[in-house]
Amino acid sequence: MKVPENTLKKALVAGRVQHGLWLTTGSPVAAEIAGDAGFDWCLIDGEHGPNTITDMLPQVQALRATGTPVVVRIASAEVWMVKQVLDLGVQTVLVPMVDDAAKADEMARAMRYPPDGIRGMGALLARASGFGAVADYPTAANAQMCLLVQAESAAAVDNIDAIGTTQGVDGVFVGPADLSADMGYPGQPDHPEVTKAIEHLIARTVAAGKIAGIVIFDESQFQTYADMGVTFLGVGGDALVLNTALRGLATRVKAS
Repeated sequence: MKVPENTLKKALVAGRVQHGLWLTTGSPVAAEIAGDAGFDWCLIDGEHGPNTITDMLPQVQALRATGTPVVVRIASAEVWMVKQVLDLGVQTVLVPMVDDAAKADEMARAMRYPPDGIRGMGALLARASGFGAVADYPTAANAQMCLLVQAESAAAVDNIDAIGTTQGVDGVFVGPADLSADMGYPGQPDHPEVTKAIEHLIARTVAAGKIAGIVIFDESQFQTYADMGVTFLGVGGDALVLNTALRGLATRVKAS
């Protein structure tokens, strides 16, 4: 066996827009349905979804069966959280609340084995190595890791050039909701000052030659962000889609 190629990273590095879905229900069935739906990636949300490491495993397995690349957003920028999801076999990780280059560097080192990083040497026991079937996993895995750090504060806006040029950071993902709140405009991600900050974050990320990402639920804005250079583009969420569809169905049934 060989370390699987990170096809999502390959596509993003090549500049191809990859559309993905947020998974927040904690359901392997929802993950399987989403994986078969045709998205370029699916993200298991460990920050705002009810997903512990144990909950993530069956979703990772379900998505693998569909062939859709898996991304995991961990709950916090902690080295041990990175280690756990990588050992599950996840190759692309989104880390929230990265405000400066020091934290970005710590996360980059957490993603990779020595000498390039500090990832713990537990591959023999991990799903990531096929439980030891990939003999060269510790030496081959680093090249397939993809780290996206989340810029979602005024501090991150100020530090974007240092964050974006940090070695081992593959991309910067903008979090509009938290960014708007931190800037003093909670619930107003479309406020002109917030929009200006978002555009700045994306522009500086693209200028650094890194992957730019964002999640937007307004379909009319998808092309706008793609034109800005966003290639890691979140376009919806399982809970939101399900809620909208079920409420719409109930309304139509009652109206008829």
